[in-house]
Amino acid sequence: MHAQVRAPHVFSHATAALIWGLRLWAVSDVTHLRQRSKPGGDRAADIARHVGLPAQHGIVDGLPVTSLEQTVLDCALTMPVLDALVVADAALGQGLREREVRQRLADVRKPNGTARAACVLGLMDGGSQSAWETWLRYVAARLGLPRPVLQYPVATHLGVYRIDLAWPEQRVLAEFDGQVKYTDGAFGRGYDGRRALVEEKRREDAIAEALGVRPVRFMAVDARDPEAVARRLLARFPPDVRAAARPDRRLPRPTPPR
Repeated sequence: MHAQVRAPHVFSHATAALIWGLRLWAVSDVTHLRQRSKPGGDRAADIARHVGLPAQHGIVDGLPVTSLEQTVLDCALTMPVLDALVVADAALGQGLREREVRQRLADVRKPNGTARAACVLGLMDGGSQSAWETWLRYVAARLGLPRPVLQYPVATHLGVYRIDLAWPEQRVLAEFDGQVKYTDGAFGRGYDGRRALVEEKRREDAIAEALGVRPVRFMAVDARDPEAVARRLLARFPPDVRAAARPDRRLPRPTPPR
């Protein structure tokens, strides 16, 4: 693709995120490019061309891409909030300069997408270690729950474990349970999925013994019914927190990954 495009260009949006190695909630067949001007002639259905060639850009694996900051901003301006939040969370783990992204948003002249982008930047958190953890945090934010502590450390008799999402004051813990880790050979030859299941049970028991509460667990299949996820999560909170929670109208119903 890069060699076929003659005009000066850089890869942008979701394509740049993919090249940067960032997580994506939905993977598209469309390639996004930024060019100096709008090209004439026929357009390929699988190429999205955006006007505006940045003065500075990065090079990743020999490919010209928008900077990490511009990539996050482009995604935040154009993607659904959850999709962009997955990208932004991952970028924070790769050294994203938050102040620069916010300044670039302030400099955007056209209002299209700016409110959504501001929402994404307000929610992003580098503590999410997977797209699914971002999804679970998004569900909590959509409910209007307090902001959780990510990777919350719990000292147990077996050692210190970290919880995906925690609300210490309300004594609520939530985790995403990736089922692949319980499959034999999932992480290479000789990997024992049954042993992993036993170890996870010991971990959960140790956490329950230390805190007197067990995490509420969610799996990928739960994404098909976000309302059920919301009910299960909300039920863990005390009545006063449930009563005070107000749904965030900026956050649409999350869709399963594609």
